[in-house]
Amino acid sequence: MSVNNIQVELMKLPGNEDIRLPEKMSEAASGFDLHAAVSEPVTLQPGERQLIPAGFALSMPDGLEAQIRPRSGLAYKHGITTLNSPGTIDADYRGEIKVLLINHGQQPFTIERNERIAQMVFQLVPAVTLEVVNELTETKRGVGGFGHTGV
Repeated sequence: MSVNNIQVELMKLPGNEDIRLPEKMSEAASGFDLHAAVSEPVTLQPGERQLIPAGFALSMPDGLEAQIRPRSGLAYKHGITTLNSPGTIDADYRGEIKVLLINHGQQPFTIERNERIAQMVFQLVPAVTLEVVNELTETKRGVGGFGHTGV
């Protein structure tokens, strides 16, 4: 697997032939926009969450993950974001890609078929081995956690 050209296989699922493929909206974009594969419009009321299908499945090589992230425009303009952000798609998952959206806005928001709803960013996942030890190395920060450096 070359870091400069990693092949990910994508399969459109039946009934979604009209759904646009994930696409980068600019040449230097890191994310591929995902489109709603809803069979009819879905309205999210303020505070409501729904799992929205994207109409495709992936096959990624080991050592790669896909992260589902919000679209900044939807978040800013309407308060629509992904609830588990980023959502992780593991290399061995072969089911339909779905996006868990929530409406944090003040108004109902309707999702139409083929509307851009989220973005998918691919990340390399290092092979990590966990080792149990009796002591950890010391650092200047130490155990300082939430808010310990101020606001």
